[in-house]
Amino acid sequence: MTAVWILAGLVLLVIGAEALVRGASRIALRLGVPPLVIGLTVVAFGTSAPEVGVSIDAARSGRDDVAFGNVIGSNTFNVLFILGASALVAPLVVARKLVRIDIPVMIGTSMLAAWMASDLRVTLWEGVALLALLVVFTWATVRFSKNDPEPAGAPVSDAPPPRFLPNAAMAIAGLGLLMLGSSWFVDGASELARSFGVDELTIGLTLVAAGTSLPEVATSILASIRGQRDIAIGNVVGSNIFNILGVLGAAAVAAPDGLRVSQTAVSFDTPVMLAAAAGCLPLAWTGFRIGRREGVVLLAMYLAYTGFIVLDAQNHAAVPFYGRVMTAVVLPLVVAGIAWSVARAWRRRGEVSPG
Repeated sequence: MTAVWILAGLVLLVIGAEALVRGASRIALRLGVPPLVIGLTVVAFGTSAPEVGVSIDAARSGRDDVAFGNVIGSNTFNVLFILGASALVAPLVVARKLVRIDIPVMIGTSMLAAWMASDLRVTLWEGVALLALLVVFTWATVRFSKNDPEPAGAPVSDAPPPRFLPNAAMAIAGLGLLMLGSSWFVDGASELARSFGVDELTIGLTLVAAGTSLPEVATSILASIRGQRDIAIGNVVGSNIFNILGVLGAAAVAAPDGLRVSQTAVSFDTPVMLAAAAGCLPLAWTGFRIGRREGVVLLAMYLAYTGFIVLDAQNHAAVPFYGRVMTAVVLPLVVAGIAWSVARAWRRRGEVSPG
């Protein structure tokens, strides 16, 4: 039955993603709202709904490692896996606004989460502050969207403006299917993991994080295939901002005595999330695009990170050697590759037309 729930969840996720992308993009066209804004708000927040439900439920039931690991793991997964996979499907053209405002906001909120967790607890009032910042970010995004130039990659259509209500219903139905499908998948995957004796932090960082991020996977990759690349990348950036401000904030408020954070999450997993977020800025800045080469690098980094988590959870003898290779070889090569891309883009920046 576990396998049935997992497969059924995946089917609902694909169907829900198609409905959500179609409905949201047509609503954006009808209302004259830039698709990037739809990706950063409606789609991003909607596809993060499973994270909200899972983390609040985990926090209220005292499974703080699952709640916090879900947020940190989802943000790492979103950048490394989803952006990497979307860029492999089709190179992502990054709007100037995203590089100038939204990616720095994502980095800033990630740093804020790391600072709040540094004392091994995210308190009730810190959670309230995060939720207040979410309201400010959403208001500012919608308020100033009309002042921005038309974003790159916006879908072009010569058809009459679509009707609002049918497409709103389609988007809502798609969101419902995404939530239901994600719930089935996470329940099945978590039950499978527990049967192998995996600890809760590892479950939160891997299976729960990837499972609750499956709506973002389906939505971003489908949007990339359909040429709606502002929704694809805006969904990832907006989801990461929402995960910190909305999901972590709500979990801290819902927890009986604030959200407890393990030392392992603070010393290793949170810095990885920060590095993934910070890595978006130079990748996006190099010609305002994330190409297939960068996509391969992002996916390789996620596989390496996941491999380390799995080995460490099993107390495998290869963990020390794996860690030394990651620190001494893999990370320097990644940093050198990004630095080389930035240097090359700097030399060509006079020839590059951003956005």
